[in-house]
Amino acid sequence: MSTETKCPFANGARSQALAAAPTNAAWWPERLNLKILHQHSAGSSPMNTGFSYAEAFKTLDLDAVVRDLRVLMTASQDWWPADYGHYGPFFVPVAWHAAGTYRIADGRAGAGSGAQRFAPLNSRPDNVNLDQARRLLWPIKQTCGHKLSWADLMVLAGTGSMDAMGLKTCGFGGGRPDIWEPEDDIHRGTETTWLGDERYSGNRELANPLAAVQMGLIYVDPEGAGIEEQGLGWKNSSGSGKGVYSITSGIEGAWTPNPIQWNNGCFETLFGCEWQLTKSLPAPTSGRPPPRPRRPPCPTRTTPRGATPR
Repeated sequence: MSTETKCPFANGARSQALAAAPTNAAWWPERLNLKILHQHSAGSSPMNTGFSYAEAFKTLDLDAVVRDLRVLMTASQDWWPADYGHYGPFFVPVAWHAAGTYRIADGRAGAGSGAQRFAPLNSRPDNVNLDQARRLLWPIKQTCGHKLSWADLMVLAGTGSMDAMGLKTCGFGGGRPDIWEPEDDIHRGTETTWLGDERYSGNRELANPLAAVQMGLIYVDPEGAGIEEQGLGWKNSSGSGKGVYSITSGIEGAWTPNPIQWNNGCFETLFGCEWQLTKSLPAPTSGRPPPRPRRPPCPTRTTPRGATPR
């Protein structure tokens, strides 16, 4: 019987042997190689031999963790104030951006490993400021220890926030063990520069198994920073760099009249109000312009088009 390792996916979809596909080392050439430390450990896991996360998770008081999350959501911190006094809208993208990395083509990534803690995911422009969210969650992780993985905590923070803001969720299923180093063998595209546009062939056919159109930018435009600054947030020269001065999606104001309530307010505002098309301010020739004040949302009650006022 052959002892050759078999690919768990059909047709060898997990194979990463692609010509000119840069690895993490290509993107971060000065990263310290810690593989030498693995010679006396099982892989890169710091857990004791025989540790079972599934068994450890069973001993966790999940209800108590959810209660702690509820308290945390409204305990705004001076070093990173909670918009509208609630971290719920901030925690939802933590889970959303973790799950959103999953690729159907090869079954890689996703929210099942806690990979958002490592490069390149923790440094992708899409994930700007999520390092702050993970720092806010750290006291809960510290309290739970090995009973709650980062992978589970990030998902729980998202689902728990939606539940706290009014969405009736289907519950939570834990059991996602953490990885302890980035996955170097994932094919992330053939670009050699961030925001490169080299993923297409023919009539704009996106190369498999890629999901994003660029390595880096999807809908945000933050500034990069040195590794010594990453733990405290992305580089930001606008005002204090936090609150209304923080760099996130670039879209000012809330999308809904009540940002901390899970409802149809966004759609009611979008379709119930009259809108006028305007052009954005021209791009600055140098430097960054001062941030514009947040625009107040459309009134919560408005007469829909064609309706008779009561």
